[in-house]
Amino acid sequence: MSQDLAAIATTNLTKRYGGVTALDGIDLSVPRGVTYGFLGPNGAGKTTTIRLLMGFIRPTAGSARIDGHDCWRDGVRARADLGYLVPAEALYPDMTGEALLAYVGALSGKPITLRDALLDALELSRRDLRRRLNTYSKGMKQKLALTAAMQTNPSLLILDEPTDGLDPLIQRAFESVLADLHGHGTTIFMSSHDLAEVERTCERVAIIRDGRIAAEETIGDLKALRRRIAEITFAGPAPEHLAEIPGVHLVRRDGNRLTLSVEGGIAPLLRYLASRDDVADLLLAPPRLEEIFLDYYDMTPGPSGGGDGTPGAAVAVPLKVHRP
Repeated sequence: MSQDLAAIATTNLTKRYGGVTALDGIDLSVPRGVTYGFLGPNGAGKTTTIRLLMGFIRPTAGSARIDGHDCWRDGVRARADLGYLVPAEALYPDMTGEALLAYVGALSGKPITLRDALLDALELSRRDLRRRLNTYSKGMKQKLALTAAMQTNPSLLILDEPTDGLDPLIQRAFESVLADLHGHGTTIFMSSHDLAEVERTCERVAIIRDGRIAAEETIGDLKALRRRIAEITFAGPAPEHLAEIPGVHLVRRDGNRLTLSVEGGIAPLLRYLASRDDVADLLLAPPRLEEIFLDYYDMTPGPSGGGDGTPGAAVAVPLKVHRP
């Protein structure tokens, strides 16, 4: 895709702080009108990327562009129709919610078209808006920040951990708002380590690891590349030896039940099972984004892992995974 046609485009985008490389030459192209998830644990480079897109910091090398405008050299035009989620802790504590929304709206120079609908959807009352922000809970501040980012109906939204601090019901209400905006052509770029949320809301996803892009696909294509787990229950004892089935590996044997790992297409396994008359039950679960993510992150640099996608020792990764 031409960078001029992309809502967001980065080329060799790099940021170093002294001897520390926070972002190591990433290339991204986010088409207009898509909901795009930017996945990675804390410290992977998500927030650094967003700060570069917003023009808060200058890249060490490479470039970032929004609607064809350089985010550092031509930042005013790049951000002319953009909604950005300000971190809740950065909101002015002595302002009332009402005053903050008015202030952010005035800075945008655009009509306020969605404020009332957003306040209703996110359950932030007008009485709450008259209170000072230093009396707000974390969740209330997040609702206010989301409303401020979206109230002018911008063509591009950049959201860093948008559901942080929201209860599950409000998270679902927020996802409904995103779906409505997406249906009207809004481009949504959201960073998150809440994998279930990204799976529910995003069309495309990039996975960032140690400042580099480890994968970039549609969620459907990413799932198609990964293994599935099949559980097969037989009417009698499970077979001791499986026929040579391409891409199928035994994970566990438990009496008359086998757990198999299936890579690639499932047709060879189905043909094998159809040839038998003792199959009592089959459970074939689709791959989850969580499992795909862990495939990319269950590795660490070291003697057996070079930090370039080669497996190393397993490493515990802090994840926020909310089950549907």
